[in-house]
Amino acid sequence: QVQLVESGGGLVQAGGSLRLSCAASGRTVSTDFMGWFRQPPGKEREFAAGIGWLGITSYADSVKGRFTVSRDNTEPTMYLQMNSLKPEDTGIYYCAVGSSFKRDDYKNYGMGYWGKGTLVTVSS
Repeated sequence: QVQLVESGGGLVQAGGSLRLSCAASGRTVSTDFMGWFRQPPGKEREFAAGIGWLGITSYADSVKGRFTVSRDNTEPTMYLQMNSLKPEDTGIYYCAVGSSFKRDDYKNYGMGYWGKGTLVTVSS
């Protein structure tokens, strides 16, 4: 079992920055894919950014160049630095862990464990 707890969400003006954290506990996640997913109001959950156990990152086109995902396997914690935030970045941000990322699995993306989410609101 893995427990995931997100933090760092809040209200920010457009153009501002936030840093999300995801703390993992339970079994080791050092060889798992860790990802950030978000659910905008009234929409389905979508992939935002992720990082494999070798440090290879992937991003949704909508956040490339603005968001940076990183992980510290010694803690273990995953981070999401979000810069130049836009109102369309508003949503609940979820942390998830899985053995492999399946981009076409639009329900769970191959993730086995999910946090409860943290709300990010970007005002215009």
